[in-house]
Formats: sequence, C-alpha cells, structure tokens
Amino acid sequence: MRLWHQDLIPWLPRQQLLGQHREVAALRGRGWGKAHATVDYVFQYSPYKLYQFHLLVLAEMQRRHYHPNAKWYDPYYRGQYCSPYLQLNICSWTNPLYPEHDQDYLQICLINLKHKGIELAVNLKK
Repeated sequence: MRLWHQDLIPWLPRQQLLGQHREVAALRGRGWGKAHATVDYVFQYSPYKLYQFHLLVLAEMQRRHYHPNAKWYDPYYRGQYCSPYLQLNICSWTNPLYPEHDQDYLQICLINLKHKGIELAVNLKK
C-alpha cells in the first residue's frame, strides 16, 4: 500500500491510478488506523486530509473519463462496510497535502515506478 506523491497523480498509468483509488478508499474505510509501514504517516492527520488527497485522485479519474462512485466526494463517507464519520476535523488545503510528500519522497516514488517498468518523462521539480 502506498500513496503516490501528489504531483505524480496526473502522470500515473491507468493501473496505478485506479490502484491508488482502491488504496485510498481502503484507507478511508476499514484500513483507517491499521499499521502499514508506507502509509502510517496519514494517521497522524485528520481523515479529512486523506479525503483531500482522494479528491486529487478522483479529479484525475474524471479527467480520464472514469466514473468513480459519487459517494466518495462526501468527506464523511467511509465505504459500504463502515459507518460514516459523525464529525470530522476539517483542515485547510496545504501544498503538499502531506508534508511527507517532499522532493525526497517524489524521488522514492519515481524509483518505485521505474522498478515496475514505468518511467515518467516529466519534469516535476519545483
């Protein structure tokens, strides 16, 4: 399980983009709070931050003419097997959404993709 660096979302191949949606959906649902080395940092923040990240993924899915379930646009929604949040700490949009998604993390993600045979020929340096 991994959250790709948010700057990579528009460039992810179909399989990785749809996989990202599944992983974020799982984290928003039953996966919330369950330890996993590569995503533990998300649990330090309000689940609303994960919802914001999910919005980036959902927007890219729509841009590519996929049709994600509209329920995911509700920040309180946690999937069909979890009760929705009754209240949620709303937090402001930051860039990056997660401070862990820095330039080092971007490079780690690019290397991970390269090991999967995916080389993104885009300049993402800020």
